[in-house]
Amino acid sequence: MTIRIALDAMGGDAAPREPVAGALAAVRQYGVEVILVGDESALRAELQAARERRKSRNSSAEDRIRIVHAPEVIGMDEHPTEAVRAKKESSINVAMRLVRDGEAAAFLTAGNTGAAMAAALLQLKRVKGIARPALGIVIPHGKSHGTLLLDIGANAESRPHHLVQWAHIGSRYMHATYGIPRPRVGLMSIGEEQTKGNALVVETHDALAETSLNFVGNVEGRDVVSGAADVVVTDGFTGNIILKTGEGVAELIFSELRSVVESKLWTRLAGLALLPALRQARRRLDFTEHGGAQLLGIDGVVVIGHGRSNARAIASAIRAARDAVDNRVVEHIRDIGAVIPGAPHGDRSGE
Repeated sequence: MTIRIALDAMGGDAAPREPVAGALAAVRQYGVEVILVGDESALRAELQAARERRKSRNSSAEDRIRIVHAPEVIGMDEHPTEAVRAKKESSINVAMRLVRDGEAAAFLTAGNTGAAMAAALLQLKRVKGIARPALGIVIPHGKSHGTLLLDIGANAESRPHHLVQWAHIGSRYMHATYGIPRPRVGLMSIGEEQTKGNALVVETHDALAETSLNFVGNVEGRDVVSGAADVVVTDGFTGNIILKTGEGVAELIFSELRSVVESKLWTRLAGLALLPALRQARRRLDFTEHGGAQLLGIDGVVVIGHGRSNARAIASAIRAARDAVDNRVVEHIRDIGAVIPGAPHGDRSGE
């Protein structure tokens, strides 16, 4: 059965052009169907513009795309929960309802992250037994697969039992997605020693050590890209800083390489010879090649892309959503929701 993705086509810095172009690329490459959600007239105009760029009257790809009108848009600077409650016909809300009602198998946006999370909590709800959902993203490195880092921003403040639950979720995710028999789980800290870190890290370390997970202990920032662990858990404040710093460093490296290569004639000639290898390296490190972050712990597939997503990034995020459906990620999380540890007795902070 063809997987159908509900795409918030009004979300992102370059919407609706890049979401529409990404949807067209995805239906051609990945065999999915895409529902474009947003202002109908704007989306039809973008489809026509894409058709003209390709110099074609129509294509089979467009047969797997349909439009659902949503007259409102939640801006990137709006308060997430207030906007979701006030703008019930926003593209984020309408697209999320398509998933809730079974008309789509997954939701994707490159728009307001907080609004997407609020809409998911209100309409799809949490998986039973999960205290808080976490945003997770696979960080690429030179190994056969990357490292799943979570949380990367859904929860600025967390308790130890949240991180323990995310470790279980992350382990099951990497097993379902990459077939790793016993994924190695690491805890982000400022040192490998068991006693290093703040109170959250020390208490979480002790709790993780008592689980059946393949817990490898504390890891440091550099270990996210070294392959030292398959899953790294942390609070959302720390995880978001790690992610944004990594993006900045990658951009700096390639910017500096470009400047050096273009500085002299002989380096430009050498750069031409190295160009295929440099492009391959950039593809491995480029966020546009690896899809978006997944909101794990929500009772539905929810993928949130980078606000700067171009068409390639949107297509990659659609592929990630398709894979999450194919790999039954939500079903796996439902299975473990009933057995992983919840909040300690009397602690209601996770609700």
